[in-house]
Amino acid sequence: MGLSNHSSVTEFLLLGLTDQPQLQLPLFFLFLGIYVVTVLGNLGMVTIIGLSTQLHTPMYYFLSSLSLLDFCYSSVITPKMLVGFLLKNKHISYSGCMTQLFFFCIFVIAECYMLAAMAYDRYVAICSPLLYNVIMSPRLCALLVAAVFSVGLTDATIHSGCIFRLDFCGPNVIKHYFCDIVPLITLSCSSTYVDELLIFIIGGFNMVATSLTIIVSYVFILASILRIQSREGRSKAFSTCSSHLTAVLVFYGSLMSMYLKPASSNAATQEKVTSVFYTTVIPMLNPLIYSLRNKEVKNAVVKLFKRKIAS
Repeated sequence: MGLSNHSSVTEFLLLGLTDQPQLQLPLFFLFLGIYVVTVLGNLGMVTIIGLSTQLHTPMYYFLSSLSLLDFCYSSVITPKMLVGFLLKNKHISYSGCMTQLFFFCIFVIAECYMLAAMAYDRYVAICSPLLYNVIMSPRLCALLVAAVFSVGLTDATIHSGCIFRLDFCGPNVIKHYFCDIVPLITLSCSSTYVDELLIFIIGGFNMVATSLTIIVSYVFILASILRIQSREGRSKAFSTCSSHLTAVLVFYGSLMSMYLKPASSNAATQEKVTSVFYTTVIPMLNPLIYSLRNKEVKNAVVKLFKRKIAS
């Protein structure tokens, strides 16, 4: 096997969020509550969109895909973190660590591109409303979602492959609560230059490409909204974009502060706090943001409840 590495380390020790015993149980219940809300919120959003015919539009097709992504990448991280709060043994096998890293990379990278696809969808809806159904055809929407997951899978394979080729022959303590790229490469006893370079190149390209797509889309959206004469029309147009913008700002802000800087300059505490936002908090907030600020989703929920009661 050409990719097999020569590591003597067979398992890693995750330090977790904190080493203070008195905080383990409170943090367990806090993050258990967050995870329950995340699962119910995201799977609930997928179910509501799937069952409500009035929500079978490109915008909600992307939102359903985003909810599925949030559920997946939160589930890659949070269950292991919850177990760590209850057990003194926070070890994770080498293969388990690499698996967690691989799937986390898939879903977090795919989320960047999904948010960019949603920005393009909003651009077409506001700037070319008469052509919206023609441009955002079911075929194009399916291709965009397929491309989103393909990019995530490709980049995750590259990152994981480069980590897999590293030697881990000394310390095995990961100063984090999950197997992330930056904490892992600091433990390697071989050269990590290629890995750090890839973080900048691939991570930088992903963030710049997707954030530029979002920024350019919203520049055109803003220009189009300002041309709307009625105050009610402008307010309605802004309301369709505010939820997406909120999700984008929180997600990209935490990601950029985490990855777009040299690995040596990362403080462990800052890494953990930043990571908590995009691995646990944002997946919980997204369905709340999109449902609480969206009348169509609220109406769909009401109709589903009435249909259930009537049946």
